[in-house]
Amino acid sequence: MTTRTGAASRSTAETEIDVTVDLDGDGESTIDTGIGFFDHMLESFAKHGLFDLTVRCDGDLHIDDHHTVEDVAIVLGEAVDEALGEKRGIVRYADRKVPLDEAIGSVVLDVSGRPHYDFEGAFSQERIGDFTSIMAAHFFQSFAEHAGLTLHCAITGENAHHEVEALFKANARALDDATRLDERRSDTPSTKGEL
Repeated sequence: MTTRTGAASRSTAETEIDVTVDLDGDGESTIDTGIGFFDHMLESFAKHGLFDLTVRCDGDLHIDDHHTVEDVAIVLGEAVDEALGEKRGIVRYADRKVPLDEAIGSVVLDVSGRPHYDFEGAFSQERIGDFTSIMAAHFFQSFAEHAGLTLHCAITGENAHHEVEALFKANARALDDATRLDERRSDTPSTKGEL
């Protein structure tokens, strides 16, 4: 089997980021973004998607969390896109709902090569530690744009920690499902012949 790994970096006046991903991993991760809750979400993303993931980010957290979260999403999206290559043999589509106590994260995903993002819902609290809750929605928008995904996300709940965590877990499970290799298929799953 071809190794499906990707690596990407970003260096700006706002962030310095290095990311590696193995789509066929064991869920192992080494994460350091400087934002404890965000690290926890990325670890959860790796664990529930069975992705081996490393993320190192040195960001301008003295300003706020925006640049760190957005730029990690950009670089992770680029790494996933590289790991997918020509996308030959993948399942392509997936949808998942993941509960966490009272919260539900819902995801419908197409590894389409045509970035589109839609988000429904609102987070119940503005902040979770040093993480601004709405940045979870923005994270997946930036991730979808740079990974080439059509991504529809929704959340319900009463606790922002649960809502964000359910959203990360649902995205991980859906991405794992959609990027799995279908043993019946060796071509790219599109009548166009490419994604």
